[in-house]
Amino acid sequence: MTLRITTWNVNGLRAAERKGFFATLDELQTDVLLLQEVRALPEQLSAEARAPEGWHVHWNPAERKGYAGTALWSRTPIEVLHTGLESGEHDVDGRVTVARTAGVVIGSIYLPSGSASPERQAAKEAWMTRFKPWAAALAASPEPVVLGGDLNIAHTNDDIHNPAGNKNNSGFLPHERAWFTELLATGWTDAQRTKAGPGKGPYSWWSNRGQARALDRGWRIDYLLCNSSAAERLSAASTLRAGGLTVSDHAPVSVELRA
Repeated sequence: MTLRITTWNVNGLRAAERKGFFATLDELQTDVLLLQEVRALPEQLSAEARAPEGWHVHWNPAERKGYAGTALWSRTPIEVLHTGLESGEHDVDGRVTVARTAGVVIGSIYLPSGSASPERQAAKEAWMTRFKPWAAALAASPEPVVLGGDLNIAHTNDDIHNPAGNKNNSGFLPHERAWFTELLATGWTDAQRTKAGPGKGPYSWWSNRGQARALDRGWRIDYLLCNSSAAERLSAASTLRAGGLTVSDHAPVSVELRA
């Protein structure tokens, strides 16, 4: 028996639903779904999305309408542990949802993008500074822990189609990549890279420009990170590229843990 966990930046759940979100979800056959960039309050969603049949759901929307937000769906009951990076923190952008389900602590994470402006890059780096010690504490848990989400950083040259052309761009800056290396060193296993081994991809996000999707010229910025207890149970990892081409600009990324 396995537990399948999927993370997916849906780039707006209302739009994703119109493009075939539920058909792709059926194809994924997942047990736990971590959503990022929901970009809607629950009351703005369709009845099917707001309370999907057969799922236990927790929403953590951003206060700003049409922006950010995370959610966690599970086939088994959810014990919500907290939102935000600190207990009791007001998670204004809805970037962190952490819960326990099926005996695993699971977090849906949406790290800010810094590509829009120097101010947004500064906000991203401030968030990164807070995130790393928070994640390190979770990594040390004796329980299996999986953090999944859009971290908006391509870690290595294998995680981006054109490393030389993007070395000065947010998401592939040298200090961002060094931060990711340090994050993994606190006790996390990058599940997709562990299972895929060295080599380009599998990418999880593609620009809308220059036929990037058709030519598979992407970035791998969506991750599932396992602490040591979860990594011991890791049996498979996969990326459904088709989901990124039809429903969102991101592909759903999945792992399977042995029971």
